Order: sequence, then C-alpha cells, then structure tokens
Amino acid sequence: MKKIRIAIVGVGNCASSLVQGINYYGSRKADDACGLMHWMIAGYKPGDIEVVAAWDIDARKVGKDVARGIFAPPNCTHVFQPDIPATGVEIRMGHVSDSLSAHMEKYPENRRFILARRPEATRQEVIAALKKSRPDILLNYLPVGSEKAAHFYMDCALEAGVAVINNMPVFIASNNNWAKRFRERNIPIIGDDIKSQIGATIIHRSLTTLFRQRGVNLDHTYQLNFGGNTDFLNMKNPERLHSKKQSKTEAIQSVASRRLASDDIHISPTDYVPWQNDNKVAYIRMEGRIFGDVPMNLEMRLSVEDSPNSAGVVIDAIRCCKLALDRRIGGVLLSCSAFFMKHPPRQYPDDEALKMTESFISGRRRR
Repeated sequence: MKKIRIAIVGVGNCASSLVQGINYYGSRKADDACGLMHWMIAGYKPGDIEVVAAWDIDARKVGKDVARGIFAPPNCTHVFQPDIPATGVEIRMGHVSDSLSAHMEKYPENRRFILARRPEATRQEVIAALKKSRPDILLNYLPVGSEKAAHFYMDCALEAGVAVINNMPVFIASNNNWAKRFRERNIPIIGDDIKSQIGATIIHRSLTTLFRQRGVNLDHTYQLNFGGNTDFLNMKNPERLHSKKQSKTEAIQSVASRRLASDDIHISPTDYVPWQNDNKVAYIRMEGRIFGDVPMNLEMRLSVEDSPNSAGVVIDAIRCCKLALDRRIGGVLLSCSAFFMKHPPRQYPDDEALKMTESFISGRRRR
C-alpha cells in the first residue's frame, strides 16, 4: 500500500498529536488500537500517513525536523508517543500575514509565539515546495482568525494541485467561490473547522438532537470553553473570534427543532487558563420545557485533552480525502465534511452524516 503524503501548515498542538498518533498506531495491530473510529479505510491504516512538508512561523520550530518541532514550545499537549524517528522533513518558515495576533507578544516566552527572524514564505516559494515534496493533502492548522493567511495557503494548494483538509474556522469549503475553484480543478477538499471525537460541539449537538427527538422545547442554551493552549491564548483577541463563534453556534442551531434567537444561545471560548495547558474544559447548560410546559434544565461539564481529541477525527479525514484522490473525485466532499466538520457546506444530523460517510468509504456514494 502506498503512503498518504501530507503537508502541514501550523505545527502546533493539533499537528503534534496527529504526528504522534501516526507513529503510535503504526506499531500496533487492529485488535490493539484503542481510540480510532476506523482502523482501516479503503486499505489505508493510520501508520500509512507520512509528513513530507511543514510550515510554521515560531523561531523554536522553524528549521527543526518535524519529529522534534512538534515538541517545541509553546506546544503543551499530552505526549503519548515520545520516541519519533527523524522524518528528514525540516519545518519551513511560513507566511505570516494575519496568523500572528499582536497581543501574543505580552505573554511569557514558553506560552507565546516567538516570530522567527527569517523572511516569510512567498507564494512562489510555497508552491515550489509543494510541487517538490508532492503531498497528496495539505492540512490547514492555522490559528483562529488567520483569514488572509488561510486564503494564501488555499491559493497555493490549488496552484500546486494539492487536496486540502481545512481544520480551522475560516470558511473555505463552505464558501461558494472557494468551493467552485476546487471543483473546477477537480481537487478534493474537506472543511471547515474540525469536530473533536468527544468534544463540546458533538456532545452539545447530540443533546440538542435528543431534545428535538423527545419533544422537549429548547429555550436557552450556552456552551462555555476554556483551556491553556495557544489556541485559547490566541482567542483572547475578540476580533479573531467571529468565525469560530459562528461555526460553533451554527453547528447547534442546525440540529435544533427551531432556531433560537441570538439572545437565547451563547457559544464561545471564554478564557485562557495557563495551567490547564492542552486540557479543555467545557460547560454546557440547556433550559427547556417538557410535557405540559413544565420547565427542566440540564448541566454538564466536559474535561478532555483538546488536541488528541481533534487528531482522532483528522486521521480519518486524511484517509477519506486520499480515497477521493484515488477515485479522482474533486470538489467539496459533502459527506465527509458533514461528519468531520463543524461548519460544512450543508449541515446534516450526525447519524445521517455518519451513514453518508460510510457510504462514501464503501463506494456506494460518490461524495
């Protein structure tokens, strides 16, 4: 079986968990593979993925082998696979643009980004590097709010003929103009904004679906999240939050029995707590009415390591995207986007999105 060649933009905590996972599962067998939705997808196992190119802008990562760079500060995710052989892939200096928020500079050195003192990558350099390294798929792990930088890399991927998985909440797959460009080039894309395996969004969606199915009127709800990784630190700048809040809110609204007024639903990253590191804590409250308009409410707390939670979904999205390449299917992969992402072009209930994705994997559904 051929390898699935990936390029990574943003070698942060999520990329660290993914690379660790590729190595972790590469030495295991199917009956010893806890934590995966699929061991095999169309003949591809998790260990069949390899990194062939990577970009970042932090001085502590740029110039290092990917196997070392994933453990460099400010990365702080749980290390479950410490021994990773050198990949021979050096992390390149990326394109800065709006991927670095000015407020990050005031935090301690081990928490904030430290901009590498190297010329930022140009469009021609990134395209040339993609053509030389020949990845099948480009993974976008840029920080929340990096709209211009995301557009830069999407344009480079299109020019180089590389498929895309857009893991962050800048709307590419769910934007008609970008979707058209990928369709016209017959290049597959999955997006936007990755769901976690067992995260706040998927749980909140499941509970909202349960309310709808059991005839309970949902009147008010909130979801408050905090953590100590650089994602939460980056989101201390409220100007970078618009697309993230929109993505998470629409994921809940889309499965409710009726759309809630904006004052009745509040879903947002709330604060940055340094000692939490990559652990994310989410509080969900739902207020509704059961039989006879009798009031009820539900509250829950979730605590989970954020980046492995993401990687557990991305590792399947990569293999589904490669399957599309093998079948020469381009454009937005609607089924996979609906199942893996918070803000796909079209929202479906999660059980339906799962069936659609399984049908895509088996070949019964084209996209």
